[in-house]
Amino acid sequence: MKRTILRMPTVKSESGLSRSTIYLRVSQGLWTKPVSLGARAVGWPSDEVDALNAARIAGSTDDEIRVLVLKLEAARKVMK
Repeated sequence: MKRTILRMPTVKSESGLSRSTIYLRVSQGLWTKPVSLGARAVGWPSDEVDALNAARIAGSTDDEIRVLVLKLEAARKVMK
């Protein structure tokens, strides 16, 4: 599986959310934290964006999304 990092314009397009809503959801635990790409650049793994979109489409509750976010972020640490 090829993992790519999506920058904000693509994440906005894929999710249908605004920049401020994405960061609000990050603060609420409803979206994964961005990955640092450098001093002033961040992005999100494409598979995480896909998983979060699929969960919303499936009608997952906010609590279910929070559990998913924790699992996705934990999986990042395993891949090191």
